[in-house]
Amino acid sequence: MPIRQLTDTMVNQIAAGEVIERPASVVKELVENALDAGATRIEVTTAGGGLNLIRVIDDGSGIPADELPLAIARHCTSKLADDIHDIRSLGFRGEALPSIGAVARLSIRSRARGANDGSEIAVVGGEISRPHPAPANPGTMVEVRDLFFATPARLKFMKGERAETSAVTDVVRRIAVAFPAVRFTLSGSDRTRLDLPAETGDAEGTLRRLARVLGEEFPANALEVEAEREGVRLAAQVSIPSFTRANALQQYAYVNGRPVRDRQIAMAIRAAYQDVLPRDRHAVAALFLTLDPALVDVNVHPAKADVRFRDPGLVRGLIIGAIRQALAGAGIRPATSAAAGLAGAFRPGGMPASHPGPANQHRSHDGLQRAYASMPFDLARSPQRPLSGFGEDGQATFKTAAAPSGDAGAALAEPPAETLRAPLGAARAQVHENYIVAQTEDALVIVDQHAAHERLVYEALKNALHARPLAAQLLLMPEIVDLAEDDADRLARHAETLKRFGLGLERFGPGAVAVRETPAMLGETDIAALVRDLADEIAENDTAETLRERLDQIAATMACHGSVRSGRRLKPDEMNALLRQMEATPGSATCNHGRPTYIELKLSDIERLFGRR
Repeated sequence: MPIRQLTDTMVNQIAAGEVIERPASVVKELVENALDAGATRIEVTTAGGGLNLIRVIDDGSGIPADELPLAIARHCTSKLADDIHDIRSLGFRGEALPSIGAVARLSIRSRARGANDGSEIAVVGGEISRPHPAPANPGTMVEVRDLFFATPARLKFMKGERAETSAVTDVVRRIAVAFPAVRFTLSGSDRTRLDLPAETGDAEGTLRRLARVLGEEFPANALEVEAEREGVRLAAQVSIPSFTRANALQQYAYVNGRPVRDRQIAMAIRAAYQDVLPRDRHAVAALFLTLDPALVDVNVHPAKADVRFRDPGLVRGLIIGAIRQALAGAGIRPATSAAAGLAGAFRPGGMPASHPGPANQHRSHDGLQRAYASMPFDLARSPQRPLSGFGEDGQATFKTAAAPSGDAGAALAEPPAETLRAPLGAARAQVHENYIVAQTEDALVIVDQHAAHERLVYEALKNALHARPLAAQLLLMPEIVDLAEDDADRLARHAETLKRFGLGLERFGPGAVAVRETPAMLGETDIAALVRDLADEIAENDTAETLRERLDQIAATMACHGSVRSGRRLKPDEMNALLRQMEATPGSATCNHGRPTYIELKLSDIERLFGRR
């Protein structure tokens, strides 16, 4: 087949395949254009999940009539300076509008600031109409109908209307977090209305925007993170370890204001929470990285969702170190959601017996009432039943109380006022030989003694491990591990760091290393597999975290077996000493498996349970 020049329409359709993957991609490009135009109000309307209609209206600077033909021409942009490495706008390729016009029915109506009239231009499947005058408010309205009608094969790869609608919502929310001073509205026949009013552009405004996007409980369970290293600045809001989600969808990352989905950043967040979260739980976080545009490549992918840092190890280390420092300095804080769940468990009628499970803890009051109304009346189970200690004549018929399940001696003496002011208060009792009940000035605290002591032992072991070089065991015969030449070089460069962890190795000819010492804590281990895992870790992240993680796992196992066991009765002094140690230990709100170590129920919540508020 001879070489031939592709038509403009085909070139635009090929570009559309890279830039426009689904309706959410169109919304992302159009909203970014509006933000680059200086908009303070952006309205998005969709129908059919965005496949039938996408309309984006903004109050930005608008497009002059004579520039409308250029706006829908490929590689035409007003956002790129002469230096391609100095990118300070969200969009710069000049491919979005022509790509959309190649596969959909596109119309642009705009009125530039200071102009008396507006203009409109249309593109249908790549065919461009001539601009003509049209009534318009200052700003721009872009309307996209029948997405992919010109390339119907792409429609087969679209998901259902609900999935596409959800993807559009997620895109708008992610962008809105980075621009709290801009008002965003999202509406249409296929969705419930989303309205994000404009906030102040400072940290408080960002936190209020995050509350609307991530949930109203997020600010009460968030930590502020600020750090800077070698020209890279990090500002973030991250959740405390006891406030988690089942997936990582509520982790937002931004580089110079651009929403990105970067695997390195996601792995750094995971590593920062490694010791305090279960493997199947994820932190909630919003990270804002600011750095010189020359230090990051945002031109890796046409959709601009991926970025490449010049020094990924610097960024990773900054994120991990800053989050860990914030977690360590936050003191001991329980998640507010845990208190809500505890209050729901105590509330009379809070969960019908025929509908067990945590999903019902958040059922509405009316729904619970209807559920109970449909159940047959049972006096023995009714929340309004008389107290069991009284007979039919109203006289007391109390029976001998059962033996206590634990040592309640802590409640005999009145605790000092300063102890009640402590975060975990004063121990008042031990119940079921595992749970310490403590009292503060304004709350009731229930502590899982085994989980709490497990965290204390684990932190002590980690500090002992990493405070000095680890003991190593000398191999009788060095083990030779064959590797790729690059992997062997990387391991050799990190030999000093690995030596601190008890792993002694050196180059052994081309493409091999000789391991002479291994950490004594590891005992018998597969040395070749360990070395290859380390080589993969260094190649990807330029760190030797794999070895540290293995040693920490051993410390976690030792802590689990060496901590206070469930079923052990504690004396009052022992209970209070455990509480004081928890207050002084970073991360003690969760055990090293990620489970909560205590739950706090405020006095105000207790009063609501009894109808006092």
